[in-house]
Amino acid sequence: MEFLCYHRDRPGSLPLRDELLEAHWSYMDRYVKEMIARGPTLADDGETPTGSVHIVDLPDAAAARAFAFDEPNYQAGVYRDVLLRRWRNLLGRTMWDFPGGRSGGDRFLVLGLGAGEAVDLAVPVGRDELIAYGPLLSDDGAAWLGTAALVRAPDPGRARAVLTPDRYADVEVHHWQFGGRPSWAGLSGTGGPVGVR
Repeated sequence: MEFLCYHRDRPGSLPLRDELLEAHWSYMDRYVKEMIARGPTLADDGETPTGSVHIVDLPDAAAARAFAFDEPNYQAGVYRDVLLRRWRNLLGRTMWDFPGGRSGGDRFLVLGLGAGEAVDLAVPVGRDELIAYGPLLSDDGAAWLGTAALVRAPDPGRARAVLTPDRYADVEVHHWQFGGRPSWAGLSGTGGPVGVR
């Protein structure tokens, strides 16, 4: 089962986040085989972290909750809240398989939160700019709760356009960048060590 986990930073927690960076990476190293996508969301300055996104393939909702709430930054109080939803990988690939690579162009996390009649269940036109895409679902997978995408786009408005207008209760667009240990870049064609994500 695939899950999207978005930890949102608590204001003023950047020094603690920096202090725990190695602990965070070491924790995530335990999930390299399960990782579909990862990386920080950033403020408009493109540098200051505002949150942390992880899309993982785990056995069940209990394993996903353990992943989200045992994370060192969460345990230490870096994050103010956590969005954890079941997710379906409509692209069938990881971020390391994205044809556009790790750099070049602006990247965004787009979260469309909704309820009721499902929308955007098919991959939209412009697949080449999608890094990850899929519906947010209830734990049992029966109820549609929205859509989440990682997308390369020239600006937040174009990133937002991957979702159907006026069909969501709320849409968030956050600057995002590929995550993981910097030493992973360039070690293989996937941007990570061979066989490691």
